This record gives sequence, structure tokens and C-alpha cells, in this order.
Amino acid sequence: MATLRPAPVWEAEGKALDPRLLGLLRALEHHATLKAAAEALGLSYRGAWGLLLEASTLAGAPFAELQRGRGARLTSLGSQLLRNDERLRQAMEPLRARFALKPTSSKLPSPLRLAASHDPLLAEFCERYAVPAGLVGELSFRGSEEALALFSRGAVEIAGFHLDDAELRRYLRPGRDVLVRFAERDQGLIVANGNPKRLSTLADVARKRARFVNRQRGSGTRRHIDRLLREASLAPGKLRGYGTEEHTHLAVAATVATGRADAGFGVHAAAAQFGLDFVPVLREQYWIALRAKAASGVAGRQLLEALGGKALSRIARKFPGYDLKASGRMARPDEAFA
Repeated sequence: MATLRPAPVWEAEGKALDPRLLGLLRALEHHATLKAAAEALGLSYRGAWGLLLEASTLAGAPFAELQRGRGARLTSLGSQLLRNDERLRQAMEPLRARFALKPTSSKLPSPLRLAASHDPLLAEFCERYAVPAGLVGELSFRGSEEALALFSRGAVEIAGFHLDDAELRRYLRPGRDVLVRFAERDQGLIVANGNPKRLSTLADVARKRARFVNRQRGSGTRRHIDRLLREASLAPGKLRGYGTEEHTHLAVAATVATGRADAGFGVHAAAAQFGLDFVPVLREQYWIALRAKAASGVAGRQLLEALGGKALSRIARKFPGYDLKASGRMARPDEAFA
């Protein structure tokens, strides 16, 4: 079994564990099932299961046990990781209190909370840079509207979204909030390697009765899918699998990669990660909303610098389908909506 050791994030055998793992383990302590714990974090069941499986593979032992009819519970390793993390945080408190009295403490960033519509590049950027650098402390992926609603209520300081629906304007206030361009990205059909069914539109998916995997209700990508169906005069029931939902682009791609669907709709980067083909349909702007106060703080300034600099561009090299030419540029809230 690998030795767990603390770093800016926990590591096993020199590889960083997903920073969302601790949140999932804590949720499992308070919920009887993995499904309930996943929902509390805004994850799909498959996403939560994949998170546990990946971490357990790295550590060489399971962090939780799932038993049919008996729910889920932490293993001794899972409990040990949580307790060690809590002790480490408690041990750091006196140091934080001590340095908070010094003038240089203003240079230490206070981590920000982020809720965002799922994006593979944003997830990698947070995992490899923003979380280890202490700029982002909490990260959860939700639909665009839900992320903005949390932001509006002050539950998070940052929201990521990709909708230009004028109705969402109500969640942002000029003066209180600022917008930052994260990236332009391509969305389209995710299909098997070689595109054996020759699918290029949702109309093709419906006409050929190809099996489709959808995104969850409330997500921005689901809105794109429903809009494209309306424009093609197609009823949702014409898509075989319209009711089959996943919560992330990667989960959609995984469903196609395992042969359980012939097509899904998502970003190019998700298709590439699973060696699938991608048929571009639209290009959209992905936005980051911040409280103006957070944007002017230490963590906010460093985050904006990273978004417009080499930190993001280096990570983006392995992600196709993104255009970063305007990344990091600030905008007024009304500029995001048609």
C-alpha cells in the first residue's frame, strides 16, 4: 500500500490525489450512500465512483467500501486520511494566527470558493495550479445556472458558466461583480473513433436511431442540446436516450468510449481524452464571475494573472478545442449576455 503524505494537496506515491476526494470522504461520513454523498457535492454517481476508484488505485487500497443493500462506509484508510488532514489543519492554525499578526500576512492568499459548470481545462487548472497555490480552496462542478445562483447568494466567491441567456443577468450586479474571460471552447458531437455511424448533427442521431447520452437538466450544455433540437424541429423523444443523463463532459465521453452510447454532446477536450472522434457544432465563451472585492484581493489578483498568463496556457497545450486569446480579460456583467 502506498504511503500517504501531505503536500499542497495529499499525495500517494508522488502523485497528487484529486482535491475533491477529501470532500467526498467527508460527505460519505454523513450520508448513508455514495449517491447521496455525490449529490451533496454536485457530482454524478459515476463521477464519484470514478474519483474513489482512481484514488484507491493510486494508494493501493480502497478509501471506502460499497456494499449492495448496505450503503457505503469509509475504510480504515479513508478514516485515517480524514483524521490526518484534520490534525494537519489544526496544527497549522497557530502558524496562521501568528503570521496574521505580521504586516507580510497580507501577501498570503485566502483561498476562494468556486462553483462552476464542468470544464476539463478549468478542472485541470485548479488541480495543478489554483488549489496547490492556495488560490482556490473549495471546488464543485454544477450546472451554469446553479453555479451562478450560489454566487449570487454569496455561497461562493467565483462562478464558472457558459450561457449567454439574458435571464441569467439577474444573478450578477454591476459594481459588485466582475466577469473574466476564461476561454472560448468548441462543443459538438462526441462519437466513436472513426465515427462509424457518420453522425454530424443531432438530426443524424435521431434519424439513424443512434444511442444518445444527454447532459443533466439545468446544465448549459443541456440548454444547447434542447435549443438545437428546437431549431431542427425535433421533439426530445426522437433522440434515443434523451433521458439518459450525465453530469460532466468526461462522463459523457466515458459512456461513448465504453460502447453504452453511440453519441453524446460535449467539449472537444473530453472526446480527445478518451480517444474518440469529435464533430464541432458550436463555439462558445466560458466565463468566470468574481466578486469585485475578491478580484482585488491577493488570491483574486494572482488568479487573474494566472488566467491571462503562462500558468493556464501551459496546461491548455494538451487540451484541444480551446482558444485562449482573450483569457484573463475583464468585462462588465452585461457583456456576457445577448
